[in-house]
Amino acid sequence: MLTVITFVGFTLLVAFFSWYKLRNENLKSREGYFLGGRSLTGRVIAGSMILTNISTEHLIGMNGSAYKNGMIIIAWEVTSAIALVIAALYFLPIYLRIGLATIPQYLAYRYDETTKTLVSILLMLSFVLTLLPIVLYTGAINLESLFSVSEVFGVSRAQGIWISVLAIGGIGSVYAILGGLKAVAYSDTINAIGLVIGGLAVPVFALWEIGGGNIGEGMAKVYETVPEKFNVIGSKDSVLPFSTLFTGLMINQLYFWGMNQTIIQRALGAKNMAEAQKGLLYTGIFKILIPLIIVLPGVISFYYFGEEHFDDQDMIYPILVKKVLPAGMIGFFAAVVLGAVLSTFNSVLNSASTIFSLDIYKKIIRPNSSELQLVRVGKWVSLILAISSILIAPMVGNAPEGLYQLMQQLNGIFFIPIASILLTGFFWPKISAAGAKAGLAVGLSFYLLTTFIFQVDLHFVHVWGIEFVLNLVVMYLVSLKYPAKEENQFPSGPLNLQSWRYAKPLSVLLCIVTVLIYWFLGR
Repeated sequence: MLTVITFVGFTLLVAFFSWYKLRNENLKSREGYFLGGRSLTGRVIAGSMILTNISTEHLIGMNGSAYKNGMIIIAWEVTSAIALVIAALYFLPIYLRIGLATIPQYLAYRYDETTKTLVSILLMLSFVLTLLPIVLYTGAINLESLFSVSEVFGVSRAQGIWISVLAIGGIGSVYAILGGLKAVAYSDTINAIGLVIGGLAVPVFALWEIGGGNIGEGMAKVYETVPEKFNVIGSKDSVLPFSTLFTGLMINQLYFWGMNQTIIQRALGAKNMAEAQKGLLYTGIFKILIPLIIVLPGVISFYYFGEEHFDDQDMIYPILVKKVLPAGMIGFFAAVVLGAVLSTFNSVLNSASTIFSLDIYKKIIRPNSSELQLVRVGKWVSLILAISSILIAPMVGNAPEGLYQLMQQLNGIFFIPIASILLTGFFWPKISAAGAKAGLAVGLSFYLLTTFIFQVDLHFVHVWGIEFVLNLVVMYLVSLKYPAKEENQFPSGPLNLQSWRYAKPLSVLLCIVTVLIYWFLGR
């Protein structure tokens, strides 16, 4: 009963906080609904970015992977700090100077409308086929494990997961459809606090128990028992070889943190450049610390259970939570998990509706549409995508290397080709619209053929690196044959572009800390 009370209590607190902050907001205008009225501060941006990123595919998927593979998967997290530094110092000034609402809009200015439309369609496909279903499914697994939904309703476990998927999808849709970006951002802020408290409670309670009341002794015991799990340097045949840091991993990180609409839309809604940079760099601090929540518990689980649950790695984290947390905290933690799921889910819905409304509907289907019509279309798109994701979600289970690894493999279909044309757009003026389209086509085809059809014996992150270089070569050669016809014309945005005074010092510090992590844990 206490579990249910704390779960409902925290969930209602988040809902009330979001309603209170939004009660006087104008959500009928384009900027009000899709960009939060361009009024977001650094703390709100950081809280929303981290909650949009950290969902159950991390809590369950990464802890499950850490249980099986150890801390080598920490690379997915700590290298994000470097990508956030680059995005804050080099990408944000480009976006905010133009006054972008979506990343595909940049492609229209830099290349042409066709390139923008192609990328918009690819992004919509990536949302509905990869990210949204996996977020829903992992969230459903956690709720099923913590609350035994199937037993409550007297149904099978598979049916219990379906019920959880429907519940999460329904609640998340309400947030995204009714409140727009600002509702997402405010709910994320308080959920981020809950995630830190609840997420850290799991390893703290576990290490306290293992160490007999001393957390330090508990950590020492875990390390002495399974020292190999603390190594961050992945071998050539591991789930994430160390060499991937120098091939495709950083390209992926640059895309995710600096070009991904779902993430960067928070910064596009900032009140000025300084607040946007604060948001990204505060997020970098979180990403260095977040392995305490989404990696360390997986290693602790191996200390507790050994290979007992090895065949079902994505179930190990909920098992650990139920083992170490008091009954009252399990309800609170489940509410935090639900908040993390809803954050990612409704953030993606909001980004998808923004892209469709502004980049497809407004430009192609109905150019004369009013701002109110755009908001209505965005709400309908969110609803359709939510229903589609709910139907697809239960089909993503039983991934051989875990759900997080599956999501990254699928993301490569879309992320690397788009990253290629964006990076060349920023830094290589001679690349033309024809070159960009060729890069998209070659990148997509190459990755699908090598990874899913012929299944070459090479880690998929290395394939990302090869694909990126191949795209650059193709774009250059095609641009020589079909050069750009005229100089690009970019508009001017409405924001104050004065940089944050501490942006560069904090950026240097984040890069140094990232290198030191590998220095100390890789020896």
